[in-house]
Amino acid sequence: MNAPDLQSTSPEPLESLPGNSLFANFSAPPPPAGDHTLFIGPYGLRAGWSLLIYFAILLSVVFSVRTVHDHYKNKAHQAAVAAGHAAPIAKHDPNAPVSAMETVKMEGISFGAIFAISLLMAFIERRRISAYGLGGRRPVSRFFTGLFWGLAALGLLVGTLRLLHLLSFDAQLDHGWQILSFGALQLVGFLFVGLLEEYLFRGYLQFTLTRGLVGLGNLISAKHGRAASFWIATVITSGLFFLAHTGNDGEDKVGLLLVFLAGVAFVFALWRTGSLWWAIGFHTAWDWSQSFLYGVPDSGLLVQGRMFATHAMGNPLLSGGSVGPEGSVFCIPVLLLVIVVLFFTRPAPLPPLETNNLLVAAPLEEAAATL
Repeated sequence: MNAPDLQSTSPEPLESLPGNSLFANFSAPPPPAGDHTLFIGPYGLRAGWSLLIYFAILLSVVFSVRTVHDHYKNKAHQAAVAAGHAAPIAKHDPNAPVSAMETVKMEGISFGAIFAISLLMAFIERRRISAYGLGGRRPVSRFFTGLFWGLAALGLLVGTLRLLHLLSFDAQLDHGWQILSFGALQLVGFLFVGLLEEYLFRGYLQFTLTRGLVGLGNLISAKHGRAASFWIATVITSGLFFLAHTGNDGEDKVGLLLVFLAGVAFVFALWRTGSLWWAIGFHTAWDWSQSFLYGVPDSGLLVQGRMFATHAMGNPLLSGGSVGPEGSVFCIPVLLLVIVVLFFTRPAPLPPLETNNLLVAAPLEEAAATL
């Protein structure tokens, strides 16, 4: 942990930021108005076309993967029927714990797919892949700083619920080497969860929506148009983050409201740090602490190999009930405290909007160098 990194309050000068930083110097002028067309705007390919291409690729990948998965699943079932020992297709049990290895595989593959799509978009837009949130200064330091605050914030929330007799620890489930093996596996799994969810909702989408909404931001405030467009984009990406969690078994209205607030807090981390690394670290530690360290539900889901068996007590509005601690109203002040911590301990870069030093002649070569 880098102590000065935790305590720094002075903004980093724009000229100190590297060329591949998400928050780069905005002094470079946009292309002349005469160069603008239906497809090309002040900052390259217009955001609307970019988003259309992005979602077309994303939906094509999802459809293809599901088609292949269903094909092999049906083929295996038909083979079992032909052999005369086919079992009925098991229905999904919403109360069944989530497999740790399954989390690692599914979240890892999903993140790889999203990163590959973003890499393709960087090539299409002739833009640096690091512009979408995985650039910035001191990524390792910021990741571990976020990891620290994620552990601290979730510990504060669980400690509050335990102190108020809203959460009971019934038994320790893991012992000895199980703690290390399950703990390490869960940590890898939730690292992929943090990478996937932050990069999916607050990477390419946040960046592209921000640049696409600059015109609206300028109508709201000519002086702070870019900031306005960033926060309008935040409402949209946090809303998508909210919708993505509506399918979780065990979620409720309060839990979903807090998912939206968490999305805003993570975007605020992007605003204050200039990259996604702080939020990825926080997201990883927050989910890992709930799911493994304290054994409580995470957005209504339990995992295999958790350290403790727990149950909520009292009013679900206070305890979080089946949702887990992040469904408790006590999660609200904890998330607001996270925003306050970010405000007082992090510098304040400008909102993301690319200029000429984020556009490259050979984006694939630049991406390969970044990787």
